[in-house]
Amino acid sequence: MDPRIREHAETVVDHSTDVESGDNVVISAPSVAEELAVALHEAVGDRGATPVHLANDGRAQRAYLRSIDAENLSTPTHAEALYEESDVLIRVRAEANATEQSDVSPEKQAAHSKARQPVQEVALSKRWCLTQFPSQANAQLAGMSTDGYENFVWDAINKDWAAQREHQSRMVDILNPASEVRIKSGDTTDVTMSIDGMKTLNDYAEKNLPGGEVFTAPVVDSVEGEVLFDMPLYHQGREITDAHLVFEDGEVVEHAAADNEGLLTEVLNTDPGASRLGELGIGMNRDIDTFTYNMLFDEKMGDTVHMAVGRAYDECVGEEHEANESAVHVDMIVDMAEESFIEVDGETVQRNGTFRFEDGFET
Repeated sequence: MDPRIREHAETVVDHSTDVESGDNVVISAPSVAEELAVALHEAVGDRGATPVHLANDGRAQRAYLRSIDAENLSTPTHAEALYEESDVLIRVRAEANATEQSDVSPEKQAAHSKARQPVQEVALSKRWCLTQFPSQANAQLAGMSTDGYENFVWDAINKDWAAQREHQSRMVDILNPASEVRIKSGDTTDVTMSIDGMKTLNDYAEKNLPGGEVFTAPVVDSVEGEVLFDMPLYHQGREITDAHLVFEDGEVVEHAAADNEGLLTEVLNTDPGASRLGELGIGMNRDIDTFTYNMLFDEKMGDTVHMAVGRAYDECVGEEHEANESAVHVDMIVDMAEESFIEVDGETVQRNGTFRFEDGFET
């Protein structure tokens, strides 16, 4: 076994989820990620915890969703019960076929997300980690060789997270006391939002591995302006390009996309909260320097910001505010490398991808 796989497993178990003796652990991993599943089981066993292994298989889920009528989709209460009885949830992504669910209708995908929302609520209340195993299908989607993609994934994952936490804390310190954020990029993105009373979190690879962002939730009705998400979104086996959203009083009032606009429409129509922003995130992991059609990595890239329509994370929402509720949480990315800036309470804190506390910042 590649020693980086065991290092990956140790990071998940010790740094991300802090597995202890007696913990009940659910490890969800597809067969293509078998080596990481094995290493995770070894690490869990070394710590005296008890694992249950779920095969997170995209082909099987496609078969189910294509065969069931949408009106018969219901909450899998047996999965909910399993999660209720668990202390730690570890989910490994790895694709055997990155477009496996491309022929499942967006309407049914949205209905499935709504049916699973209670399960998701329980999952988010546990110690959890979402991570990636470098499969050949994901390498192909990223346009990389198998070896090149493996190097990319493990360089982004097996790193000094204490140092990354310290680097990102400077941006947390800027955002936490702030009232308003403005994102401007070229002539296509100019959006403002209030974060007054909200909490900014430092993602240094606890719940997401790799980590590498700081993120918060906007005040629900405060988002104003327009955003062109000029990096593609790969969602449900389809590519949405040039998604354009216009916000008034926090709600999407106009939208368009160059490709798969219908899928974007279905996402926004999932429920009332799906047409509002639940997250503003700023990418800060400089080891992620290549776009790979994988949001777990792409949203952490330096020189980017991302915004998610749908669910807000409760940890980001101040006591005096209500969280945006939705069955979906769909991130989309803006490239901030050129002709762009982030303004916090009227002060520029990032220009053309460089933060004011980094070398090369332009005043």
